[in-house]
Amino acid sequence: MPLPLCGAQSKSNERHLKHATSGVCRSVPHWVQRCTTSRPSAAAAQNVAAWSVISGAGDEERAQRAMTSVHEHLVRGADGLVLLFTPPFDEGESDPGYVKGYPPGIRENGGQYTHAAVWAVIAFAMLGRGDLASEVFAILNPIRRASSRAGVHRYKVEPYVACADVYSSLAHVGRGGWTWYTGSAGWMYRVGIETILGVTLHRGALRIDPCIPSTWPNYDVTYRTASAEFRIAVENPDGVCRGVRRVEIDGVARQDLLVPLANVTGTHTVRVVLGNL
Repeated sequence: MPLPLCGAQSKSNERHLKHATSGVCRSVPHWVQRCTTSRPSAAAAQNVAAWSVISGAGDEERAQRAMTSVHEHLVRGADGLVLLFTPPFDEGESDPGYVKGYPPGIRENGGQYTHAAVWAVIAFAMLGRGDLASEVFAILNPIRRASSRAGVHRYKVEPYVACADVYSSLAHVGRGGWTWYTGSAGWMYRVGIETILGVTLHRGALRIDPCIPSTWPNYDVTYRTASAEFRIAVENPDGVCRGVRRVEIDGVARQDLLVPLANVTGTHTVRVVLGNL
């Protein structure tokens, strides 16, 4: 569900987002051009694309194209990076503010800024593109930095906590910046549980509405309250990314596809079947 925008501000935000997502860099089709500059710096910008989806204010077709450009130009799987924008600010008269104070490819100046990169996962999932959402989430997972000795030496920081930023500059590709970053950690936790696995609270009930890779055949979740435990089995027989076809609680189908929580005690089994709707 898109985030709500309030009153007169919503109209202004909607106009800006539609204008932003309509921009196309002439040298590369479907790149989103940030409104902060007419120069080629930051021609492809992650936040503009992601928030055109999250807010619900962007034109759907343009938002789809913008997120495709994010994957094509900002997600660098070989380097394990999800860039904030590209190319970074370097020389020239344009002054976007403190961002340009960082060297090109460092922190917000064209590096990976994890807090924002997580929003790209949300946007891909909201568009139903579970394969891409999970691909980006896997890149952001710090533990993968320790999958090889070379990766550990390149990353140089703790691989078991969230990192605020990862460098993209040629001399330091893949090097971690600030660690123990609670803002990024909180968003990563929520996105993993709520966006990918799809476990959310909805008016006193549990809603299971995942967006997963099409290659996942199933997964399990255990959800506990003060008085009850729900053993949730999610099945994906059709190999889809999104779409809940059936929800059963202890073998009984739920027409509203929700799992009530109020006044429930004991242990219960929940079966969720995904499929083409």
